[in-house]
Amino acid sequence: MADEFPPTAPAAAPGATPAAGELRLGPSGTGKRLVLLHGWGADADDLLELGPMLVGAGVEIVALQAPWPHPAGSGRQWYDLQQSEWPQLPEARLALRTRLEQLGRETPLENTLVLGFSQGAAMAIDVISSDGGLPCAGLIGCSGYPHPQWQPNAAKPSAVLLTHGIHDPVVPFAASKALQKQLEEGGHLSQLLRFEGGHTIDQGLFPAMRDFIAAQWPQS
Repeated sequence: MADEFPPTAPAAAPGATPAAGELRLGPSGTGKRLVLLHGWGADADDLLELGPMLVGAGVEIVALQAPWPHPAGSGRQWYDLQQSEWPQLPEARLALRTRLEQLGRETPLENTLVLGFSQGAAMAIDVISSDGGLPCAGLIGCSGYPHPQWQPNAAKPSAVLLTHGIHDPVVPFAASKALQKQLEEGGHLSQLLRFEGGHTIDQGLFPAMRDFIAAQWPQS
């Protein structure tokens, strides 16, 4: 998982063309899907190996790649964090929503759980739980943060699990506390799991994450 907010990354080239991609694991057409959204400066394959650790063999795993090249020259970004006020965010938000809706034509979004790390967590929480959000089965946000002016949509509450290291030097633990507060005020069921660590996804939380995922699938 790439670190976010690097101190010495050069500015992004103006007019860079966004590109999208994805990687898949597991059988298609199973009726259950886990979508993974990587952090700033990483790629689609960054979280791909995490999927089989969290879901069974009967769940398809799709790791989406962020649309924009990272300003440091390797990896991808959902939007440029180095630009003030994040002008790419509205376009990134729309692009992710479109991609999830496209995936929803293969497997219903009601049978889709989304897990995001860091910038990927911020994107997932924004697109799925905000006004006009998507009816996904559930959401896991790891080391995430709230976007400015983001407000959860109480009309379509979703279950949300947050994880965050209390010693995170990149995205402060307080960011997930703020997320949880806003989610609960918006009527979303949320849980925040803290761990003694930094900017990562802690393996010690995998059992709790697996239990959360298993509980979100629609009952047949």
